[in-house]
Amino acid sequence: MEKSSDVKPGGEDSKAPFQTYLIGGTSSLLSTLPTIVVFPIYKTIFRQQIHNSLVQEAVGQLRKEGLVKLYRGVAPPLVMRTLNGTLLFGLQDTLLCQLSLRFQDVIPAAALPALAGFGAGMVEAVVFTPFERVQNVLQNSLNDRQLPTLSSVLSQLRAQRPALGYYRAFLPITARNALGSSLYFGLKGPTRAFVAEQGLPPLAASFVSGTLTSMAISLALYPLSVLVANMQAQVGGEPKGVTACWRALWRARQQSVALLYRGGSLVILRSCITWGITTAVYDLQVKK
Repeated sequence: MEKSSDVKPGGEDSKAPFQTYLIGGTSSLLSTLPTIVVFPIYKTIFRQQIHNSLVQEAVGQLRKEGLVKLYRGVAPPLVMRTLNGTLLFGLQDTLLCQLSLRFQDVIPAAALPALAGFGAGMVEAVVFTPFERVQNVLQNSLNDRQLPTLSSVLSQLRAQRPALGYYRAFLPITARNALGSSLYFGLKGPTRAFVAEQGLPPLAASFVSGTLTSMAISLALYPLSVLVANMQAQVGGEPKGVTACWRALWRARQQSVALLYRGGSLVILRSCITWGITTAVYDLQVKK
């Protein structure tokens, strides 16, 4: 997962086959409790991304809908969270090991974790785009009448071709996940080493490194998340490509970066909690 003196997923200190998949899945599973706790925050962010509303307006909408609908759409991210950690950490470790063996004389060692993360992020997009599509459809209150249940959403998406159904917004998701994973695995190790030099214990250093890294990534790639949410929230209608959807989104945000980043502060909070815990638990399990 990183190049440091303590944890080396590739090369001579690589874990046994599939062990990092198990550790990654366990780490993410343990972080599902915070996911449940912060899900209302996630839903508030989603409303801001879709309706360009203020925090107070989004919270007011959720209050009006009630507690039952508040957690509508929570199942896909819970499943994604566990499976995502299993695939992301395990596959990155596998790719890092192969790259270390075959290209260590060609590619700088410091760049290998980021390159392996890029490949893992691409595979992650292929596997989890359908989950994100279902999640975004369920969270959009405009779909409550037409698609009241999970089964109705699945049936509707299954009836469409993949590019408009389950794999809607696949290209921006791939770009977001590949870049995000590359930055995460490339920056996490150096960040943790720097934080540890300030005197923090290893567990705290891992938590802070995961928090800082995910914060930077979330802010940098937030516009892609807004684009994905807007492309995936609706089912049916006139099909539009990525470029057309981006232009429409930019016009809807009045060509304002500030409006485009509405909800970004809550993304930081959510990322700090979930990825800080995941990183700390993962590093702790690897050391043991």
